[in-house]
This record gives sequence, C-alpha cells and structure tokens, in this order.
Amino acid sequence: MSKGTVVLAYSGGLDTSCILVWLKEQGYDVVTFLANIGQDEDFEAARKKAESLGAKKVFIEDLRTEFVEDFIWPSVQANAVYEDRYLMGTAIARPCIARRQVEIALNEGAQFLSHGATGKGNDQIRFELTCYALYPNVKIIAPWRIPEFYNRFWGRKDLMEYAQKHGIPVPVTPKAPWSMDANLMHISYESGILENPKSHAPADMYLMTKNPEDSPNDPDVLELEFKKGVPVKVMNVKDGKSKDTPLEIFSYLNEIGGKHGVGRIDIVENRFIGMKSRGIYETPGGTVLLKAHLDIETFTMDKEVRRIKQGLGNRFSELVYNGFWYSPECEFVRHCIAKSQENVEGKVQLSVYKGQVYILGRESPKSLYNEELVSMDVQGDYDPCDASGFIKINAVRLREHNRLHGFSGTKQ
Repeated sequence: MSKGTVVLAYSGGLDTSCILVWLKEQGYDVVTFLANIGQDEDFEAARKKAESLGAKKVFIEDLRTEFVEDFIWPSVQANAVYEDRYLMGTAIARPCIARRQVEIALNEGAQFLSHGATGKGNDQIRFELTCYALYPNVKIIAPWRIPEFYNRFWGRKDLMEYAQKHGIPVPVTPKAPWSMDANLMHISYESGILENPKSHAPADMYLMTKNPEDSPNDPDVLELEFKKGVPVKVMNVKDGKSKDTPLEIFSYLNEIGGKHGVGRIDIVENRFIGMKSRGIYETPGGTVLLKAHLDIETFTMDKEVRRIKQGLGNRFSELVYNGFWYSPECEFVRHCIAKSQENVEGKVQLSVYKGQVYILGRESPKSLYNEELVSMDVQGDYDPCDASGFIKINAVRLREHNRLHGFSGTKQ
C-alpha cells in the first residue's frame, strides 16, 4: 500500500535518479518535476529516464519568462548583491522552482515534497522555507538528512553501484571534478577540486563567458532603456539589433556579456547554515544590468530616498540568499523597493569590453540632474554665500568634539 504521493524536484542526474528509485523503495508514489530555468538540458531525455524509473507522472515546466519577470527583475531593482560580490543566481532561482513544485503538489493532492539538496548547503533551506510558506501542512522528505539514506550512500561510488543494481542509466562521460549549477541567471561552480580556496580555477571550466583575454578587440555598445527600474528594451548601437521582451532582453545581455568575458567572480562566502564556502560564478547579463541600473537609478532618484533604498537592497539580498523570499519581511522590502523605482526611467549607453562594463552616458525625462544649477560657468538659482552658513552649522559638532577632546595630531 502506498504511503502517499511525493513530488520530487528532479534534475535527471545521478543523485535525483537514485532518490526517485529510493523513494519508490520506501513505498511512495513519485511525481517528478523538472524546471526549465534556462539550463542546457536534454529535457526529453530526462522525461524518458524518469518514466523508465517508475515515476507516476513527469512534469517539465518552462519557467524562464516568470523567472526573469518575477525574480530577476525585482533583484535588478534592488541592486541585489550578497556580501558585496555575489549576484545570487542560485538563490533567486530556488523560490521560482519551489513555487511551481508546490503548485504541482497541490494540484496532484500530494502530501510530500522531496529534493536532492545536501544537508550542509543553502538550497535545502531555500527550497523548504518556500514550500512551508506556500504549503504549510506539507511534509518534506530530504534524503541527504535521513541517516538510513546518507549512511547507505557515502559518496558517488555508492550511488553508482545502486544505480547499476537498479537499472538506472549512469553518465557515460566522466564527472567534472566540481559541482555545477546552471540557469538563465548564471552558472555556479563549487566543491571537488575547488574546495581548496587557494587552488586556481581551470581555464576550461567556464561555460558561459569567454576568457577576457580571448574576447573581441572591439567593444559592443549597448543602449538599455528602463521603466520603473526594469529594462524594457536593449539595442546594440553598432548593428541596430534590439530586443524588447524580458526573456529576450536578458538572454541577449547574457550573449553580449559572455562574448566579452563579463561577470566572473571567485569568492569565499558565508552560508546561512554557518560555514564558509568557496564559489565561482559567471553572471554576464546580470552584471551588465547591475551597472546600468545603478547608473540610471542615481540619475533619477532623490538622494535620501536612495540612501534608505540602499539599506533595503542589502536587506533584500540577505533575505533572498537565506531563503526568505516568501516571508512577510521580504514582501514588505520588495514593496518598498518597487515604490522607490517609480521614477527610475531612461536610457543608459554602455560599452562591454574585455571583462568590463563602461558607462558612456545617460538620459531621462525624470532626471534630477540640473545642468544649469551644477554648472561652473553659470550661476543658476544658487547663492554661493549660503554655503558659508551650511559649513558653519555642520562644523558645530566638530568644534564641540575638539573642545572636549582636544586636537589629535596622531595618524589614525
């Protein structure tokens, strides 16, 4: 008798294929779900493999457009960067995948959800917090946290033996000596030979970006148009090519950024669970967008609003990295950030060249830049004498500090 239906987040790889068969061994009916979020995958082969292994149903969902519109665009508005460097391509994708997994579970009447995330990483948290937020009564089966599973499968060798015993097709080509996760936003590399933080990444590892040294000697000049803080059009100034739908815009920026080697980082980051990990990421389109959005935002947003919004952007990044996309606080922060973007509108021209993005110019009907006011050659509506009082008022506390503590001439 079946213990019930479980919806498994399935990749078609060795781990989740073994988990599929293992769940069946435990007495569950297994429904597999594979999300297309822009990774290079043979989805039909994955479908046939899941069916051959006994999946009750197989769902393969194209989530690329909603990934861009519902998850990447809010992150662009936020200038979301975790610990000053990481654009969070994996963290942003997890709530997108888990949301659809929950929808399938509810439609199928499934009480259980399962995934192949490890017990040491961030993804288990991101998947499960999303699932609990959207489906509070769900039960999660996380095999890599179940002793009878992880004590049985110590590593890839044990999984391979299990696969051969149960007729699970195993990869013909040798596995890369690192772990890789790909989607429309980025590719991440970690684990294996990369676990030594001193080891340099192999030159042939990168799949999304050219080595900047081998990139073209002529730049691509792009014009990005924004409305409410998100891009609505990209045009290549050199050849006139343009894109105006979210998926096409982001895909084209990936293409141009990748061609010029933009968006590679090699970092050690702090996982939510409390350990540091080394990750290598390539995020070409996201990096181009970050530079352009920062520019048009500063051009059109009030100084003090932007100061508050910067803090909200940092908070948003931490919440998303830690798995709290579907939390009341993150919903509140997203709402505030979206409000701040109402006048972030205009065009930015930039050059993409040899691993770098160079801003060339910008224009906007909502610009707060007053050329006459700031000009060195025109007086404008400004009295320089007012600056004397402004400076003296700001000097009051400095004078008081000196009165109490005296002058310190020592170097700090």
